[in-house]
Amino acid sequence: MDVRVGEDYAMGHIPGALHFSVYGVNTYDTDEAPLKSFTQMWAFLLGLRGITADDTIVVYEDVSGMSAARAFWFLEYLGHADVHLLDGGFDAWRRAGLPVARDAQPPKASVFEYEVVRERAATYQDMLDAIDVPGKVILDTRSEKEWLGTDRRAARGGTIPSAVHLDWVNHLTADGRLKPADALRTMFEAQGVTAGREVLAFCNTGYRSAHAYLVLRMLGYPRVRNYVGSWQEWGNRASCPVVVPES
Repeated sequence: MDVRVGEDYAMGHIPGALHFSVYGVNTYDTDEAPLKSFTQMWAFLLGLRGITADDTIVVYEDVSGMSAARAFWFLEYLGHADVHLLDGGFDAWRRAGLPVARDAQPPKASVFEYEVVRERAATYQDMLDAIDVPGKVILDTRSEKEWLGTDRRAARGGTIPSAVHLDWVNHLTADGRLKPADALRTMFEAQGVTAGREVLAFCNTGYRSAHAYLVLRMLGYPRVRNYVGSWQEWGNRASCPVVVPES
């Protein structure tokens, strides 16, 4: 499943890959009704592209990026157990000299059967319930400027109380692959993000935090959630508390 924009897919893709540009398919309201509607929309779009619940699914973009991670997270949230990420993405595929196609056949639409795994996602209420709870850790995966509130992308800037910060770009090597597992584990543990705690990750729109979700799942963390509404919901929802870190 190629999750890049259509123009990139048309210029070259892995032979046989189906196209689904996932970026921008968002929700910023995680109350029950809008989250259910968003989930049904995602499942419909997967089926429209000929993807079924019986498929082994490999997602990719140019590198091991946040859009592919978002697709990985959402498929797991829909209860799909056989989903994978192409590490290094299409760039690594081309560097390896593997075949590239430019032709494509229209997909045969299907119905994507799913059963939501609720504990894969976090709502604003889940985030509220995790503040200052010892067995849980809130992970802010945004840039340092967003963390400090100087790059404000919602009505309010700052972060969620008790959150720790680790910019998602630290997950990747210079060539766009995931760093070795030991290096990633050490980096997370240094911020108190340990396997014994439930991790609730967020960013601005739920893509960078999906990348943290992917990495932590790869490392074997048993309890990881992606806050799909992220700062676009939290920073604009007046009832949600905000703090501005000093450093």
